[in-house]
Amino acid sequence: MVTAKTSRILPAQKRATLRSVTSRIMTQTPDLPVFSSKDIKQSRIIDLTLYKNNPRVHSDTQIERLAISLTEFGFTNPVLIDDTGNVICGHGRIAAAKKIGLDTVPTITLSHLSAEQRRAYIIADNQLALNSSWDDDILKHELEALMENGFDLSLLGWGDDVPTFADEPDYGSLDDFEDPNDNLANDVMKAIQIEFRPEDYEEAKEVVAEARKKGVYVGQELVNALKALR
Repeated sequence: MVTAKTSRILPAQKRATLRSVTSRIMTQTPDLPVFSSKDIKQSRIIDLTLYKNNPRVHSDTQIERLAISLTEFGFTNPVLIDDTGNVICGHGRIAAAKKIGLDTVPTITLSHLSAEQRRAYIIADNQLALNSSWDDDILKHELEALMENGFDLSLLGWGDDVPTFADEPDYGSLDDFEDPNDNLANDVMKAIQIEFRPEDYEEAKEVVAEARKKGVYVGQELVNALKALR
């Protein structure tokens, strides 16, 4: 039994909890509400109450991008509210709607949730979306297809920061350089050339120069650091 002082769930407990939740969901699935377009109604923004403890922060930049999305694609994702007009999900969309001058927004009323479930879903709705990731190869293909057709990629939510998926530049390798140590005697200190990306080169020079001023044997320190990575 997990006491109030214990918040960590052990792996075995996690599996048992997951089985329990899954079993409960499977038995309850037939009773879960399924919403359709007829459940959507237009609600006046002034009649809706934002949840003051909403932990999700919406920056001005995000609101601007949401507003652009609403203008381009329409209000495709209704705001979720309870029976008294308290907002459960859609705080950012409401802010974006107000920004573009809308007085009403489409809403769906979640009458089946308890007060505790409503409070939890405000968090879950945001976190569940964050749990997904992109398939970079497919995303790159889709973005390139849209771009070829002249679609403005800044409308997709990234603004001017649309992923470019540029190929890793070829910085060359040590094989491209002639080894200056080939003709040196065995008992003479030797140098080795190390590749640095252009953006790292100046910092690397500064670090090495500072170490040499302090009498540090840079070569040995480098070898030790690389050995530690094995």
